[in-house]
Amino acid sequence: MAWIYLALAGLFEIGWAIGLKYTDGFSRLVPSALTVASMIVSVVLLGLALKTLPVGTGYAVWTGIGTVGTALLGIYLFADPANAARLACIGLIVVGILGLKMAS
Repeated sequence: MAWIYLALAGLFEIGWAIGLKYTDGFSRLVPSALTVASMIVSVVLLGLALKTLPVGTGYAVWTGIGTVGTALLGIYLFADPANAARLACIGLIVVGILGLKMAS
């Protein structure tokens, strides 16, 4: 169950990271409220996952999911650069996440 909590926490981390772009410096009420709610849910789910997972593994996987998801959505939603080097680095993060999952 901890890995499910962790995966969900990572998805909510993506939500708040992308949400920050839509808050316009926290000047827009609805995007700001949704972003703060995503932050809270993400951290609560991370806390639940860390009850049984090693803190280093849990935190690294959480940030890795957030990093990869945010980078990919940035490419898709905001036309962030998608060159080969950047995509290769995203791939390395995915390999690291999978390695931590398999080692735990």
